[in-house]
Amino acid sequence: MEEGQLGDISPPAWRLLRVAAGYTQREVEREIDDFVQAHISMLEGGNRSLSAPRRRMLFNLYAEELTEVQAQVLIEHF
Repeated sequence: MEEGQLGDISPPAWRLLRVAAGYTQREVEREIDDFVQAHISMLEGGNRSLSAPRRRMLFNLYAEELTEVQAQVLIEHF
């Protein structure tokens, strides 16, 4: 997925990607340095966006656990 497309992922889709990949917000916080649960909550709640590099790190973490088709379906339909 290209950088520009990551900015188009909706807050509900970010949450579904995380859950489908099998992560809690706390587990993401432990997996990615300098990420705190509040960043994830704000992104998933639509209250704040993350920088492009941080969105890429988060997407890559989730994508490791999902097939390309699974990720695409969640992004396109939510």
